[in-house]
Amino acid sequence: MNGPPTVRSAPSSAPPGRYIPGMDTTMVALVIPLVVIQLVLLAWALWDLSRPDRRVRSVPKAVWAVLIIFVSIIGPVLYLLFGRDES
Repeated sequence: MNGPPTVRSAPSSAPPGRYIPGMDTTMVALVIPLVVIQLVLLAWALWDLSRPDRRVRSVPKAVWAVLIIFVSIIGPVLYLLFGRDES
């Protein structure tokens, strides 16, 4: 018949702490540094772009802002390498 639901415990090989079924801790260990790098690059590129004295090459600042925000890790890297006019 219908009894109380059974509670599954974490496998014995799981690290201590919260167990989330289907979560691979190796994947989390790789994703977290990438997310941190992405956020740092995003903040740095947007800060640099927003400076009033900053001049950019080839496209307007608004286009660079869209690229930085929406093109993941590549947008900020492209801006920092090729978008800034250092002259």
